[in-house]
Amino acid sequence: MPRTSRKSSEASFRSTTEADLKRHDAGFLLGLYRDMVRTRALDTRIEALYKQGKLVAGCYSSRGQEGLSVGSTAALRKDDVIGPMIRNLGSMLRHGIPMTMVLRNYLGRANGPTKGRDGSSHFGSLEHNVIAPISMLASLIPVMSGVALSFLMRKEDRVALTWIGDGGSNVGDFHEGLNFAGVLKLPFVLILENNQYAYSTPIEYQTAAKDFACRAEGYGIASSKVEGNDTLAVYEVTKEAVERARGGAGPTLIEARTMRMRGHAIHDDAKYVPQEMFDEWEKKDPIATFAERLRKAKILDDKIAKRIDDEVKAEVEEQTEDAFAQPPADPAHEIDEVYAP
Repeated sequence: MPRTSRKSSEASFRSTTEADLKRHDAGFLLGLYRDMVRTRALDTRIEALYKQGKLVAGCYSSRGQEGLSVGSTAALRKDDVIGPMIRNLGSMLRHGIPMTMVLRNYLGRANGPTKGRDGSSHFGSLEHNVIAPISMLASLIPVMSGVALSFLMRKEDRVALTWIGDGGSNVGDFHEGLNFAGVLKLPFVLILENNQYAYSTPIEYQTAAKDFACRAEGYGIASSKVEGNDTLAVYEVTKEAVERARGGAGPTLIEARTMRMRGHAIHDDAKYVPQEMFDEWEKKDPIATFAERLRKAKILDDKIAKRIDDEVKAEVEEQTEDAFAQPPADPAHEIDEVYAP
């Protein structure tokens, strides 16, 4: 079957300029950069632990998409609620989840967030306003719409945000949840990560529509399109959607064009993706491109970059040691709190 070209205009995906960069405080921009570096450093450590056979379950990498998670979450307040997916590690760290909590879960520690019952990133923390990822893709959309409904009913000035991949946008929960949010004008934002591939299925075989954002029209809600590797653009587009939701104008569907630079999980070598596509997107690496922009703006230099790298490396080492020092889960308590007494 021949692959068709996408009809959506390249210019329709929003990006930012150097003038946009200058409108923001240097401290804020360095904070975005630092959180992306933190995300990749922890991601790299988790991948290494998996390859060393020290994890108890699978490993899902967010490499190449750190800017999307960090930039979108930066647009929220700490009392807003997020529902990350398995590749939104940056959103969890930005929203306050400590690295050791992530590592304890991956290592199956007794005092980890799931107490050893899950060995990956399927956990949440109500303390940090983070709802746990759900393996059944798109199920978080009706869940987070329900969270947004609770804000509306309680008259709370809060917003709910979650993410979905291009593949997950083709299942029933996506449509039902988004329609529900649209009808009730809920304070809800959905970011659709256009990963180019849904596991091994390219987007050309997923939809005949010109893009994914156009689906919003069917639900009577707002939509935006953004270059997902442009961290600042992701922040600005999400900020606009969050303010619209907070102001009572209802939900927004944001299509963020990006690329999954690893397979579905580390065990997947992604040989179904053409190498030239990886080569193309490697040039759009969100950390490298953002660092280059900050250097041109005289916000980042070698000294600051080294300080951030050193501090992040020390944080990863300290938090990894802390996680390994915790007791492993006891199989005798595996079904505690799973079934009613």
